[in-house]
Amino acid sequence: MPVSFLLLLILFSVSLIVVLFLRPGITVTRGGKIMAFLVLFFLPILCASMGISSELERSKSTAFCLSCHIMEPYGESLRVDDPAYLAAAHYQNHRVPVDEACYTCHTNYAMFGTAKAKLRGLRHVYIYYFTTPPPPEKIKLYESFNNRECLHCHEGARSFEQGAIHNSDPYLLPAIKANKKSCLSSGCHEVVHNVGTLANVKFWNGGS
Repeated sequence: MPVSFLLLLILFSVSLIVVLFLRPGITVTRGGKIMAFLVLFFLPILCASMGISSELERSKSTAFCLSCHIMEPYGESLRVDDPAYLAAAHYQNHRVPVDEACYTCHTNYAMFGTAKAKLRGLRHVYIYYFTTPPPPEKIKLYESFNNRECLHCHEGARSFEQGAIHNSDPYLLPAIKANKKSCLSSGCHEVVHNVGTLANVKFWNGGS
């Protein structure tokens, strides 16, 4: 939804409110009462709903996440020139939408997962403004990363289902799908962002 449309709707609503205050007598008629209801209740609720919806959609963007300076090292990690860095490999090869890279991997694909992600976002705001945020390299996930988030994209893909490593042990793939063996286990994909090592890596300059 274009922001310009929302602004025009707000200006229109404010204009009608001004008219009501300057000419309260128009509310005597049935049409005036309907207008008052629309102006004082319906339009404000509509504007608020559209504004919240627009902002929630914007909060999915990679640019929104990286606009916080604490997240800057995580943005830099997306350009590490090393396929072992999981986030960089996904971002650079468009395995996730570039414009929604953070959200794609860090949302929760269970029921109400998006709402849960947004509530955590509010918690981030609280921590940033009312407490002392930890340094980037000390930031941890709230809970262990569930394989469900990886399987949302990778399950059914030939490279995942028939990959040599995944099939080297007959119990490995079923364990991954059952979330009994973490995709981020040591020896698997444990190198994700690793922002503490960025001073010692090379960066990819493509795609900029």
